[in-house]
Amino acid sequence: MARSDDPNDHKGLIREAYNIEGITLPECRSIFLDWALSLPADRDQTQALTDLHSIYAAQADHPMTQVLTEGLQAAQKPKRRGGWRSRDR
Repeated sequence: MARSDDPNDHKGLIREAYNIEGITLPECRSIFLDWALSLPADRDQTQALTDLHSIYAAQADHPMTQVLTEGLQAAQKPKRRGGWRSRDR
């Protein structure tokens, strides 16, 4: 499958996940992590995630949409010195 030219998904990982039939939530989480780690250093991760989420939010029943929503909620939570908060208090 050809990779996307979408600047928010430069490797096409998320688009590819949406085209895989029967993909599961754990697989989507793994793809999301690969996407997050593959972003260029100069990209704002939260902004890229917001843009990507707005593109795919219409497919609410897809597990990748749930993963993007979880990632966006985590990105918008207050951060502590060590990075993103791993759980609610």
